[in-house]
Amino acid sequence: MDGTTLIFYAVVCGCLSVVAPKFPGFSVRLGVGAAVGILAASVLPYIQNIMNGY
Repeated sequence: MDGTTLIFYAVVCGCLSVVAPKFPGFSVRLGVGAAVGILAASVLPYIQNIMNGY
């Protein structure tokens, strides 16, 4: 795992941990976590391409 990936997922998980306690119930938190994980995994390659362009 490179540094960009580690920092990106640390930021995503940190933001999610701030918001997650406000969601009611385990299944809602699990669903939101899965959705955020899928979104983050799909966006990361684009961010890396942008960073490599500079």
